[in-house]
Amino acid sequence: MAEISGGRLVNGIIDEHPGLRNAGTISLNIKDTNRLLGTDISTQKISDLLTSIEFKVANNTPDILEVTVPTFRVDVTKPVDLMEEVARLWGYDRIPTTNHPVPSEAGCQDNKHLALRRRTRQMMTGFGFMEVINYSFINRLSRDRLRLAADDPRRRHVKILNPLTEDQAVLRTSLVPGLLENVRLNNTYQEKNLTIFESGKIFISRGRDKQARETETIAALWTGNLMDAAWHTKARACDFFDIKGVAEALFRGLNCRDVMFTGLPDDTCCYTKPGHSALISIKGKPMGIIGEIHPDVLSAYGLKQTVFVFEVNMDDLLTVVSDNIQAGPIPRFPSTDRDITLIFDKNIESGLILAAVKSLDETLLEDIRLFDVYEGDPIPKGKKSISFRLTYRSPDETLEDDTVNQLHRSITQRLLARFDATLPS
Repeated sequence: MAEISGGRLVNGIIDEHPGLRNAGTISLNIKDTNRLLGTDISTQKISDLLTSIEFKVANNTPDILEVTVPTFRVDVTKPVDLMEEVARLWGYDRIPTTNHPVPSEAGCQDNKHLALRRRTRQMMTGFGFMEVINYSFINRLSRDRLRLAADDPRRRHVKILNPLTEDQAVLRTSLVPGLLENVRLNNTYQEKNLTIFESGKIFISRGRDKQARETETIAALWTGNLMDAAWHTKARACDFFDIKGVAEALFRGLNCRDVMFTGLPDDTCCYTKPGHSALISIKGKPMGIIGEIHPDVLSAYGLKQTVFVFEVNMDDLLTVVSDNIQAGPIPRFPSTDRDITLIFDKNIESGLILAAVKSLDETLLEDIRLFDVYEGDPIPKGKKSISFRLTYRSPDETLEDDTVNQLHRSITQRLLARFDATLPS
C-alpha cells in the first residue's frame, strides 16, 4: 500500500477486535418444540441433532435442554431458532400434514358458499363445460367495451395502486370480460368451439377508503358448433336455447323452483343483444341474465363469431337453493296426453303461459311442455301459434276420457280468457 498509493507506514499495531464473545445458552422445551413442529421427536434425538452441528447440549430435565450456541452461529438467539434447526435436520418431508378442525360456530356462511361453489362446478363440468380461472384484475376499458350504462354499479371499479400492465389496472366487476378474453385467445389458435365457465368474486367500489362490495358469481359461455359435421349429420351452431338449457339444468340440479326467464327490455341490455336476452329470476327474485353477446361487444374484443353467456349472482342463489329433496312413489296408473294449440300475441312469452298453467294447481295435471311455435301464413300478422302438450295422471285410479277432456277444456278456456288468445280457425 505504501509503494503503490504513496501511503506512510505507522509504527505499532492497532487491533479493532472487540474481544471474545461469550457463548449464549438457550433453554429448549421439548414439548413446545414437538407441538409447534407437529412432530413427536424424542429428547435424545433432538439432542443428537443439535450436537451434530456443534451445539453443546446439557439435559438438565427430561423436557428441557440447555443448549449452548457456538460463537459462529450469531443467527441463533431464541428457542424458535433452535426449533427451526431441529426441523431442518429432522427433514421437512418427514413432518406430517395435518388439517386443524374448525369450530362449528365459525364460518358457517362461508362453508355454505364453498359447498354451493363445489356443487355448481361439479354440475357444470358434468354438462361438458371446462372451468377457467382468470385474474381478478382487468382492463379499465372493460366497462366501455361491455356498453355499461353511466349509472350501472359495475362501472365503479376499484383501482390497483401499482398495476403490472394496463390490462390489469382495476378489479373486475363482471366475469364476462375474462371469458371473452379466453375466447379471443383460443380463436388465435383456431379453437372455435368453446364451452367454458368461471366462478369467483366480483368487486364493486363503495367509495374511497371503504371496503369494496364482493359478490360471488358464476358465468358460463358457449360459442361455436353444438356438433360438427359428420357423414351422418350436418354441423349445427349453438344458439340461445342451448345455453338456456344448461342454465335450467343447473337450477334443476340445485333444486331451485319457480325459475323464470323473461325477456329484457331493449334499453336495459348492455353487453347482450336486444331481443336475444332474458332476465333470470327465481321465486320472483332477479338472479342474473342470459343472452347473446352484443355485436359491438364482440367487435371490441376482436371476436367474429356468435357468443352466448349467462351470469348469475351466487350470493342471491344461495338463498333459494333447497337441500330438501322429496321423493314420491312410482306412479301405479297410466298417464294420458292432450295437445293444445292457441294463437297468442307475438310479444307474449311462452314462459308466462307455462307459469300460468302451473299456477292453476290442478292436481291431475302432471306436466306441461312446449313443443311447437309457428309464425307466418295463415297466422295473422303480429300473432304466433304455440302448441303445448299436457300430461294428466291420477295417483288413485285410471283416468276416464270424459274427466280428462273436461279438465282440458277448462284449462283451455282459462288460457283464452287470461291472454286474450284465440283458437286456430
